[in-house]
Amino acid sequence: QVQLVESGGGSVQAGGSLKLSCAASGNGFSRKAMGWFRQAPGNQRESVASISSGGTSKYAESVKGRFTISRDNAKNTVYLQMNSLKPEDTAVYYCNVGGVFNSGRYLPALSWGQGTQVTVSS
Repeated sequence: QVQLVESGGGSVQAGGSLKLSCAASGNGFSRKAMGWFRQAPGNQRESVASISSGGTSKYAESVKGRFTISRDNAKNTVYLQMNSLKPEDTAVYYCNVGGVFNSGRYLPALSWGQGTQVTVSS
């Protein structure tokens, strides 16, 4: 079972930036797709960004142009660079590794990390 550890969350003012990291255990990282999700209080968990094993990335419309997902296979780590943050980006952010793409949509694997809180104030 993959172990995931997210870090990098915090509190920032609107317009600020944060970079989230997710370190994954296990083998075969380079062959796996992965994604970032978020969940705000009272809301369902939603996909934010995903990246294929080949490096193709997809984003939710709400974060396009502001967030960038990347991966470092040598470090078994996936990142989420978040710029121009807005109060509506406030949520707990989770990474997911080993899911599959179906019709262009990343479907998550079963294992989740503990999440990292991102709070954006206006």
